[in-house]
Amino acid sequence: MASRRMETKPVITCLKTLLVVYSFVFWITGAILLAVGLWGKFMLGAYISIIADSSTNAPYVLIGTGTCIIVFGLFGCFATCRGSPWMLKLYAMFLSLIFLAELVAGISGFVFRHEIKGTFQRTFSEAVKNYNSQDERSLAVDNVQRSLKCCGVLNYTSWLSSIWFPNNGIPPSCCASISDCNSSDLRNVTIAPSKVHQQGCYELVTDFIETNMGIIAGVTFGIAVSQSIGMLLACCLSRLITANQYEMV
Repeated sequence: MASRRMETKPVITCLKTLLVVYSFVFWITGAILLAVGLWGKFMLGAYISIIADSSTNAPYVLIGTGTCIIVFGLFGCFATCRGSPWMLKLYAMFLSLIFLAELVAGISGFVFRHEIKGTFQRTFSEAVKNYNSQDERSLAVDNVQRSLKCCGVLNYTSWLSSIWFPNNGIPPSCCASISDCNSSDLRNVTIAPSKVHQQGCYELVTDFIETNMGIIAGVTFGIAVSQSIGMLLACCLSRLITANQYEMV
């Protein structure tokens, strides 16, 4: 019995080392997910606010998930160093829940990526049509047009049917050069086309979203796959420690 315990100890030590290293890497992935959530909030906020029929909590979900992973990553290191079977089981359970949540989120994003493009065209068209330069969606439209150097949905003609155009013309956010673009030019349907960006925002935004969704999906799937490794290590270590403690009784 003593010989078997002596054989088990190196295995337990090896698994502990691997799990501590994994927990540290897991902690780093939590920090990455938190960074992605913050990036999504501040960099993609304008696009998300237009696409969503109502305010979306997606960036906050990523931020919350990343924070939880950071906390449980530290918990995993503590549980491993202490060698507590119940803590290791709790850690494995958390990893399995994160794995399932991220898998569902990744698959849903991949399946509905084309639906997002259709939704964006509809909601962006509505935002342009009802533009007033004051509400959240109007400000988001301005932000998109300035940052991507585009104008309207398919092109600047989208603004001709908006409630804003009759009295105000095309918004200044469409201007190719602010120094060579005044309100009277923007109200003139003959002059305005030469003063604004020629490319519409729909194609640019959908390409931008698909590219960045690919980055987010890649990060999410990468973290999800790593959960299976952590679950296996935590479960194996918990069983070995429990068996070792039982043999010592």
